[in-house]
Amino acid sequence: MKKSILIVAVLSAFIFTSCKENAADKVNEENVAAAADRDSKAGDFPVMSFSESEFDFGTIDQGTNVEHTFTFTNTGNAPLVIVDAKSSCGCTVPQFTKAPVAPGDTGEMLVKFNGSGKGQVSKTVTITANTKSGKETLKIKAFVNAPEGVTPAASNVIKTNSK
Repeated sequence: MKKSILIVAVLSAFIFTSCKENAADKVNEENVAAAADRDSKAGDFPVMSFSESEFDFGTIDQGTNVEHTFTFTNTGNAPLVIVDAKSSCGCTVPQFTKAPVAPGDTGEMLVKFNGSGKGQVSKTVTITANTKSGKETLKIKAFVNAPEGVTPAASNVIKTNSK
């Protein structure tokens, strides 16, 4: 018992006396300046400003392929990078600008809808990007006519642009 107390006392004394170096003396001033610059820019985010965030295709026939191009501008202070864009179902396919969008520049998000379903149809596209919220949302909607016994040609494509 006495030996274990003695060993603990010696180890404690060794630990407390071995920490004589001042950590502040090891700080490199160049690294401090670089960290301050990095931290000052940490609040700079890109901002996706869409000319419209929702589009209505109106009334379309079932099976008719339609598409719409959403345009956006990076109104933030950092380059905008879109990581992914996913739709709420497989009938809607988004295609987006892959290259970073510099502040002040514009990009495009093409959304294709294959006219599936019937009646009032509403779909969302969720965009994952390096914006402050990390997620942006677009919406499309259409009223899909489902004619009895008539199948429209699959090659019909209606294009719209928000430009």
